[in-house]
Amino acid sequence: MKDGEEEKRWVLCPWCGAKTRLQILRETELVTFPLFCPKCRHESIINAKNFIIETKQPDAKTQC
Repeated sequence: MKDGEEEKRWVLCPWCGAKTRLQILRETELVTFPLFCPKCRHESIINAKNFIIETKQPDAKTQC
């Protein structure tokens, strides 16, 4: 990796493992972010910090 260049990583779909259209840096923090996968067409709510992605379970009240 070049000096001064920050590391970026693709966010992977928690359902199918495919790349999404989102890249994050180490400093990126996402809280209750709606992540859409173009491959499996599933939407997940995620939290991300320091390249650690956690899937948040949706509340029963918010489901249609």
